[in-house]
Amino acid sequence: MVEDNHTFASEFILLGFTNQKDLQVTCFVLFLAIYVVTLIGNLGVILLIRTDLCLRTPMYFFLSHLSLLDICYSSTIIPQTLQSFLVERKVISFVSCATQLFSFATCATSECYVLAAMAYDRYMAICKPLLYPVVMSQQLCLGMLAGAYLVGGISATVYAVSIFRLPFCQSKKINHFFCDGPPLLALSCSDTRVSEVTVSTLVGFNVLSTLVIILASYLSVLSNILWTYPASRHKAFSTCASHLVSIVLYYGSSLFTYLRPVSRRSLGHEKVVSVLYSVAVPMLNPLIYSLRNRDMRNAMRKAKGRVLSSLSIHGSWSAESRGLPFPGEEG
Repeated sequence: MVEDNHTFASEFILLGFTNQKDLQVTCFVLFLAIYVVTLIGNLGVILLIRTDLCLRTPMYFFLSHLSLLDICYSSTIIPQTLQSFLVERKVISFVSCATQLFSFATCATSECYVLAAMAYDRYMAICKPLLYPVVMSQQLCLGMLAGAYLVGGISATVYAVSIFRLPFCQSKKINHFFCDGPPLLALSCSDTRVSEVTVSTLVGFNVLSTLVIILASYLSVLSNILWTYPASRHKAFSTCASHLVSIVLYYGSSLFTYLRPVSRRSLGHEKVVSVLYSVAVPMLNPLIYSLRNRDMRNAMRKAKGRVLSSLSIHGSWSAESRGLPFPGEEG
């Protein structure tokens, strides 16, 4: 990277959302709360799936990795954003910026394919129940997951290289709250058309191909339920609608950010919209995919029961060790 065609720039400055002190405090509290909820919700989903034998199915296998990806790319963005709210000079090094872009792109792309795998799993389970145990084998699930991570890593590598091969000699100020493709391209002083086409092609292929799979799967599921289980119509619509809300937020905001023509782009608007796919969706996914799921609610109740039972036994042992009567034995 060359600055003013003479010196190498070793850092960028993230402009973030605002320079007003009171608004920075508000944003810090809001983002911290979102991050804590994201971590607790997604870690809770992973622990439930790992500890409950009833959740050892392909659907929850993919859901646990969806939660893992949400944790990873939230942790790629939000801690740096929280730090920027507390310091006067919001600096990020070149290496940290490149690492953040690569990590975020890997997780975001992999999540698209994990969502597609989850939708295909539901299609097989509901529309092809007799073939489901044979088709959705452990080998296929592991292969689909490995493919999701592999495509995510390859796409992120091409994405990062296409951006950071450019010279940034006009300004070091990134009009964003993290290192993302469009605001970095806006800083380059060279012809960015090849990089823009590369980014749009990568994002367009990954987003649109997985979106087609997801929508086709859910439409097939809804059609099958409406014809086969008319009594479950309301529940099916409710469940699919909640899943589609998450998908619309994630895919809609991504398409708005990455596939708009350069002439119609507004970095200020894209910065606000990017909060949806980078911050809000990882927080909402555990609520959408877990709390509206009967098996997950049952697993949570059983986990709560185990915790309360453990506390009760511990309390009884403590009472016995002090020579006190057990609960219910007073008098």
